[in-house]
Amino acid sequence: MVEAQALVGECPVWSVREQALYWIDIKGQTINRHRPSIGADTTWSVPESVGSIALRQSGGLITAMASGFHRFDPQTGRLFHLLSPEPNQPGNRLNDGKCDRRGRFWAGSMDNAEKDISGALYRFDPDGSCHAMKSGIHLSNGLDWSPDDRVMYLTDTLRRLIWAYDFDVESGTISNEQIFARVDDKAGYPDGLCVDEEGGVWSAHWDGWRLTRYLPGGQMDRIFPMPVPRPSSCAFGGTAFDVLYVTTATIGLDATQLRQAPHSGSVLALQPGIRGLAPSFFGD
Repeated sequence: MVEAQALVGECPVWSVREQALYWIDIKGQTINRHRPSIGADTTWSVPESVGSIALRQSGGLITAMASGFHRFDPQTGRLFHLLSPEPNQPGNRLNDGKCDRRGRFWAGSMDNAEKDISGALYRFDPDGSCHAMKSGIHLSNGLDWSPDDRVMYLTDTLRRLIWAYDFDVESGTISNEQIFARVDDKAGYPDGLCVDEEGGVWSAHWDGWRLTRYLPGGQMDRIFPMPVPRPSSCAFGGTAFDVLYVTTATIGLDATQLRQAPHSGSVLALQPGIRGLAPSFFGD
């Protein structure tokens, strides 16, 4: 476990090169790195909210932030602005994102006030081009791909839906939108997700005190109770990708709730008996 008090911990990503876990605090405006072998933690403050990160093939990170896509250099702590996909929507910010196995960074946007249905999904390619792939999203969130690259999953948190799309890995296009899972009101809101080596889809349930693993057909396989009300995202890591790291949040919790769930804001580590897949690099 990484002990922390993140407002909105999110987007865990395991670096094989560094044997380290990167993760972010969206509202706390930090990028963080944890090296479990030596128990070392590093935190970089950034000037605006950061919605997601991914590893770059050439080193460092690509980030999706309030003002757009950036490159981040952990050696210097510097950000380099790349592109703003929504320059005319100042109320929006970029949120969760991930790279596909052809090195393209996908990230969704959302109304920062979480009211307007103004979110969209973007594909940012290594050549610097940006493509709007879907509009009309309420709160774009967790996404990942099946191990065979034939399906892409995307979460709309406020609609309590996880969608599944046919995915063309060569062209980077999606089609045939279908509801993969619908989350019951009593189970919280689906947030970040990841896919394991068997094709199981793991979803963190904000305000649900749980993770849910879905089978590739959308059937609920198992529920993992969590010691915190607001698990926010998950990713496999460790030397054998057998550790499931779960980010969590403290935002909106009162003193009584924090006493009941003192690990809120930390990054939790589980060993569910299933392995994950290595994250894909942004291919610049």
